[in-house]
Amino acid sequence: MSAPFHLDARLIFPALVALAVFSMVQALMSLGGEVAAKRAVNKRLRLADQIAPVGERIIELRKQRGLTASGERGLAWTWFADLVISSGVTYEPRRWALTAAGAGVGVGLAVALLTKHPLVGLVAGLAVTPMAPILYLKFMAGRRDKRLGQQLPAALDVVVRSLEAGHPVATAVSLVGQEMADPMGSEFGMAADEIAYGAAMGQAIGRMAERCRHQDVDLFAATVRLQERAGGNLVRLLKMNAHTIRERQKMRLKIKAATSEGRASAMILTAAPFAVVTLLQVMSPHFYGDVINEKPVQIGLAILGGWMVLGNFVMRSMIRMKI
Repeated sequence: MSAPFHLDARLIFPALVALAVFSMVQALMSLGGEVAAKRAVNKRLRLADQIAPVGERIIELRKQRGLTASGERGLAWTWFADLVISSGVTYEPRRWALTAAGAGVGVGLAVALLTKHPLVGLVAGLAVTPMAPILYLKFMAGRRDKRLGQQLPAALDVVVRSLEAGHPVATAVSLVGQEMADPMGSEFGMAADEIAYGAAMGQAIGRMAERCRHQDVDLFAATVRLQERAGGNLVRLLKMNAHTIRERQKMRLKIKAATSEGRASAMILTAAPFAVVTLLQVMSPHFYGDVINEKPVQIGLAILGGWMVLGNFVMRSMIRMKI
């Protein structure tokens, strides 16, 4: 007969402390999310409070997106200009340059101290300096692209209900800019400002599509341009547009679920060699001995690393599907 289970009283207090810390962290995260959402909603509205004239506000909003006062690309490199615009990050070249230089110096010093080769640290620092802002902008552009796809159907519903209530199109577009969070709220708000400043509906929505660079926003812009040229019931067209976008999102989620196994396999197969090497270095630092300094071993490891990169590209192409 097994002995009865006894709970050690000394474990109760640490458990309660851990539970309290966990609850506090969850509360802070929830509060931080609400504050961030509120700030996101009021981002463009705060600028509207600071700059009352519509023309000056349009120019300032364009400059923050890396555009010129006329709405054209403000950078010579087209691909980098498109990346800056699609990321939605406030364009601050001096701050970006200082941050990238600091990251490059920090990484270079760390690599030089770890490898004891100043040349390797210099190469790593020079590689990180231009790559850090590009990777950050690509990450922000991807996150923003996802948010745009999620918010667009709700934005179209707001426009449809406003039009059904008898409001003009400009008022319906402005309502989205006032009620919705970023990024969709700011994009519709900029379009509303351009319409109020004298731009046509199709022109303002077209510029919004150029800034967003999202296929669903392009579909919305094409619908508005078609209605302007050929006429028709705009409310009915926007309802169909919202339904189409929601169905495309469902299809994307189904594809993501179907390819989840492939993505998990890719992450596990990629992380496993690095995890094993790290464990060996921690548990047995002299496991490889002097063999790691031999040229054939180094060449073999380089070849294996190349094969791993190639395998990741192959698996990525197998699971990457676009609608």
